[in-house]
Amino acid sequence: MSVLVVGGAGYIGSHVVRLLRESGTDVVVVDDLSNGVPARIGDTTLEQIDISANAAPEALAGVIRREKVDAVIHFAAKKQVGESVERPLFYYQQNIGGLVNVLEAMRRENVTKMIFSSSASVYGAPEDAVVTEDSPTEPINPYGRSKLIGEWILADCERAWGLNWVALRYFNVAGAGWPELGDSVIMNLIPMVLDKLADGAAPRVFGDDYPTPDGTCIRDYVHVKDLAEAHIAALHGLDGQLTHHVFNVGTGRGSSVTEVIESIGRVSGLDTSPLVEGRRAGDPPKLIASADRIREDLGFVAKADLDEIVASAWEAWQAGPRRIEA
Repeated sequence: MSVLVVGGAGYIGSHVVRLLRESGTDVVVVDDLSNGVPARIGDTTLEQIDISANAAPEALAGVIRREKVDAVIHFAAKKQVGESVERPLFYYQQNIGGLVNVLEAMRRENVTKMIFSSSASVYGAPEDAVVTEDSPTEPINPYGRSKLIGEWILADCERAWGLNWVALRYFNVAGAGWPELGDSVIMNLIPMVLDKLADGAAPRVFGDDYPTPDGTCIRDYVHVKDLAEAHIAALHGLDGQLTHHVFNVGTGRGSSVTEVIESIGRVSGLDTSPLVEGRRAGDPPKLIASADRIREDLGFVAKADLDEIVASAWEAWQAGPRRIEA
C-alpha cells in the first residue's frame, strides 16, 4: 500500500508517517511547510504544495499518479479558534478549499480511500459533558464549521463517486511519541504554558468563570501517539465493512486547564501559578469524548493518562532549543 499524507510534516502528521513507515507502508508527504518541518519525516518523499491554490488539484493528481497512491490521510488545515472568528473567509478558503482540491485530485486518479482530520469543535458548546458521535453538531466558530462542512463534503463524494472515508473527531491532542516530534507550534495549551515558562513568565488562563468545578475549561486530552494509532486503525478499517464513518478520538476523561497546568508543575518541578485573563471568543466550557464507538468498531483504546501526556511533552520540550532549568 502507498499512502499520501497531506500535512504530514506537521505535529500529528509526522507521528502517523513514522508509524506507517515502521509498518513497512510506502508513504509520500504533501505539505506547504507553513507549520511543517521536513526534518520530522526524515527521508520520506516530500512534495511542497499549497493545497488551497488553484493549481493544487493538478499537482496533487501528479503526485498520486507517480507514487501509485492507494489512500490519503488528510491533516492540512488552519486550526486556531480565535483566528477563525476574526478571519472566517480565510478559514473557509483554506480548510474547505484545500479539502476540495485534495478530493478532486483523488477523483481524477480513482483513489477512493480517505481518513479526514475532523475535530470535537463540530459539537460546539454541548449541554452534555460527554458527547457521542450522535450528539448534535452545532459548532460555535468558523473553524468548527469548516470541519463539519468537510464531513458533509466527504458524505456527498461517497454518494457521487464511491469515496470510502472515515472522519476522526479529535479532542485535545498533546504530548510526543518521540522527543524529536514534540509540538513545536505554540497553539495548544501545553506548549503555550511551556513557552511562557521558558520566557520566565506565568502561564495564562483564559477565563476562570466557566460553569465547571474550578471555573476553567474542561477538555479530553489524548496522547498524540495514541491518536496516530487511531489513524492506522481507521486505515485498516476502510478495508472492511464499517458501519460508521465518524469516530471520536479521546479518552472519555476530562481535565481542566487548571489541572493541566498543575500537572506541568508536578512533572517539571516549576512554579506554574497562572495569570488569569478574560475568556477567548469561541471556547466552549467543556468537551469530553465518548470513546465507545471507536473501541467497538475499530478496536482502538487510548492508553496514556494526563501525567504521561505531560511528561512526554516536557521531555520533548527539554530536547529542543528552549530547555527550561527547573
